Amino acid sequence: MRVLYNIGIFFYGLIIKLLASFSTKAKLFIQGRKDIFTQIENKLIPEDNPIWFHFASLGEFEQGRSVLEKLKYQVPGTKIVITFFSPSGYEIRKNYALADGIFYLPLDTPHNAKKFVEIVNPKMAVFTKYEFWPNYFQALYAKHIPLYVISGIFRKNQVFFKWYGAFYRNVLKCVSHFFVQNTESLLLLNKIGLNNVDISGDTRFDRVYENAQSPKDLPLIKAFCGQSPILIAGSTWPDDEKLLVNLAEKIPNWKLIIAPHEIHETHINAITTLFPNSAKFSDLGISNANHQAQTLIIDNIGMLSSLYQYGRIAYIGGGFGSGIHNTLEAAAFGIPVIFGPNYHKFKEAKDLIEINAAKSIKNQTELVAAFEYFNKNSCGHLAKGYVVNNTGATNKILQNIVK
Repeated sequence: MRVLYNIGIFFYGLIIKLLASFSTKAKLFIQGRKDIFTQIENKLIPEDNPIWFHFASLGEFEQGRSVLEKLKYQVPGTKIVITFFSPSGYEIRKNYALADGIFYLPLDTPHNAKKFVEIVNPKMAVFTKYEFWPNYFQALYAKHIPLYVISGIFRKNQVFFKWYGAFYRNVLKCVSHFFVQNTESLLLLNKIGLNNVDISGDTRFDRVYENAQSPKDLPLIKAFCGQSPILIAGSTWPDDEKLLVNLAEKIPNWKLIIAPHEIHETHINAITTLFPNSAKFSDLGISNANHQAQTLIIDNIGMLSSLYQYGRIAYIGGGFGSGIHNTLEAAAFGIPVIFGPNYHKFKEAKDLIEINAAKSIKNQTELVAAFEYFNKNSCGHLAKGYVVNNTGATNKILQNIVK
C-alpha cells in the first residue's frame, strides 16, 4: 500500500505541474516549492531545534494560531517553523511575524520527508485538525520526534476505520498524542487501539474569542456603515450572492458588506454587476460618494475576521457548495448567523441552530424569513455565549506539550 501511495503522490505532483499553465493556484504551488530545500537551509539553523507547525491552509492556521502564539509567549526563546500545503495559506501568512521560517511543505515523498526533517531538526511537530502525511509522520517517528495532532476531528466514514484502512491506521500510530474536539473522535481512535487521546475541544473557539476582544479598527468600513444596520456576508460564492441580491432589494435601509471567498477580478466584477448600487473597498478612499452605496464588496483577503464587529446579522457562504465556512468568527462578536443547507459536517453549526443562534436556508423565501426572524429577535447573545462556553482548548493542549 505504501508503494501505491508514493506512486499516487508522484502523479499528483505531475498533474499539478500540468495544471500550472492554466491555474494560478497550481502555479503558486509549483513556484513556491522551487528549490525549497535551499530556501529552508538558507533560513534555518538546525541547532535551533524549532517547533514545527504544519497547516493545510489559512483556516487551519487560524485554528492552531492560539496554540502557537501562547506557546511562543510562555517559552519566549522558542523558534517556530511553519509550513503550508496550500497557496491560500502560504501567500497570505508568509510574512507572519512570530515565525522564524515559513515555507510550502514539499510533497510527501520518502526522500522529501526525510530530508525536510533532517534539515529543520524540529524538537516537536504540531499538525492541526486532519492533515496526515504518511512519509512525514514516519520520518518524525523514526527520529523519535514528538508529533501532536491538535483540534483533531474523526468520523466513522474515514479510511482509518474501514476494513481496508490498515496502512492509514499505521500512520496514526506515529502520533505521540491526539487532542481531539469531541467524544466521537476519542471513541473512534480507542476502537482501533489508540489510547493516547484527550478531548481538549476546538482551539478555534479560543482564536475567535481573542479576535473579538481586540478586533482591528477599520475606519473606512466604519465610515461606510454610518448609522445603518449592517448585514455581513462572509466567504460567499456565486450561489450565495445570487440569493443575497433579492434580500438586499427588500431591505433598502440596511447596508450589505460582502467578503467573497474568491477575490479574482472576474468574480469581483460579477458581484459588482449583481449589485448595481455597490462600491469596492479599494475605491472607498477615492470618493465620498462610494460611502453612499448600499453594498460594499471587499476585494482583498484578511479583513473578514474584523468586519464582523460592524454587523448585526451575518450570512456565511459555502452552504450551497462543499460546505459552509467559518461561523464562529461571526458568533464570537455576538451576531446570529445564516447559511445554506450543506452544514452537517460542522458541529458548531448544528449547535448554533439548536440554541437558536443560527438558521439554515435552502432558498430565497427561507433567507428572507431567517433575516426577518433575527431582525425582530435578539439572538446574538446566544451565539456569543456559545463561543465563550467552549473556550479553553489551547490551555489544555499546552499543559501537555510544554514541559
